Amino acid sequence: MELLVLFGVLFILLAIGVPVAFSLLAAALCCFAAMGIPPIVAVQRVAAGISVFTLMAIPFFIFAGDLMYRAGIADRLVRVADAAVGRVRGGLGIVDVGASMMFGAVSGSAIASASAIGSTMVPLMRDKGYPGDYAVNVTVTAAIVGLLIPPSHNMIIYSAASGIGVSIGDLFLAGIIPGLLTGAMLMLAAWVVARRRGLPVGRFPGWREFIRAAAYAIPGLMTAVIIMGGILSGFFTPTESSAVAVIYTVLIGAFVYRSLGWRGTWEAAAKSVRTASMVLFIIAAATAFGFALALLEVPAALASLIALMTENPLLTLLIINLMLLALGTFMDMAPLIVITTPIFLPVAMGVAVDPVHFGIIMMLNLGIGLVTPPVGSVLFVGSAVGKVPVTALVRTIWPFYLTLIAALLLITYVPALSLWLPQVIGQ
Repeated sequence: MELLVLFGVLFILLAIGVPVAFSLLAAALCCFAAMGIPPIVAVQRVAAGISVFTLMAIPFFIFAGDLMYRAGIADRLVRVADAAVGRVRGGLGIVDVGASMMFGAVSGSAIASASAIGSTMVPLMRDKGYPGDYAVNVTVTAAIVGLLIPPSHNMIIYSAASGIGVSIGDLFLAGIIPGLLTGAMLMLAAWVVARRRGLPVGRFPGWREFIRAAAYAIPGLMTAVIIMGGILSGFFTPTESSAVAVIYTVLIGAFVYRSLGWRGTWEAAAKSVRTASMVLFIIAAATAFGFALALLEVPAALASLIALMTENPLLTLLIINLMLLALGTFMDMAPLIVITTPIFLPVAMGVAVDPVHFGIIMMLNLGIGLVTPPVGSVLFVGSAVGKVPVTALVRTIWPFYLTLIAALLLITYVPALSLWLPQVIGQ
């Protein structure tokens, strides 16, 4: 009965358009009331959900990502990618993926990547004769790569939600090869689709232009190098690295690129405060909801159900992936990480899946949900930026969607892709 109350209230509120955080919190409160638990417990769980030191990195990484956009780093990354690969058929689609990978490496946010790269690439691709749906579909699916290439604040949320202290540094390292692999597969998909649709061929601007574009982009790309280098050397923690990212971005934006002033910094700070507040409130509400699930022993029941269905590790991971893909279609990524990690991580570890590897599986799996209707926040951002209806995007996104699914299967069933770097560098 209590479980019916919990999910019934949640689905009803989501169906009538109540924001996710309020829906989660209201569902938890109703469940506690049905169980005879004082409402103060919900308040305590909300407070506990955000009283985690590592979560301090989230506002700083969000702030750094917005500063990078306003400093013009995205434009410079587009130029270097265009100079490198823009001459092949559908070259601007490949450029889009490459620029998204580089921007993801310095921002760690799919929405920031879709906004920053999309606002630059989509108009440029349209001017060169590319269809709007192709431009937006490449942009939104390539933005998912930023969830894998460090730094990624969603990995920080996963580490906090795991309850077993999964190393953020190991997660950052584990995402590099899967991120590069997913990006390369999306580039191939962009090229294949471009050939089938007869899209334009670009031109090579010459080595001089390429070197110039690369030189302008290097200061921006150094953000990721400084963050990972500092973490791996032990010079600062992942949480401290987020503050270093902000300071470095302000310095290069103001004194190297000279495109970031007081007004831009203030606007970025104001927007980042709003975004971080929403993310942290969602995490807090999801923690209360997850506590209700734990009281009702849902994780144990689900683990028993999966064990009854199969004891095969390969099938177990397939079932978990299908469940996460289904959940990702109607709920945003941050609350899903908080809610589902305590449920599925023990099941995965029960079939000998490394928690670092499982974290990378979750990042890509739930990232695919960001480009899947009806929620699909990144898909809607791309639709707004490119001024293309979501219905038109969905009709032609399937080659890129299938590519992401193929990448997910590779990452799921080839653990070495995720675990090789942490093992080698951790020795």
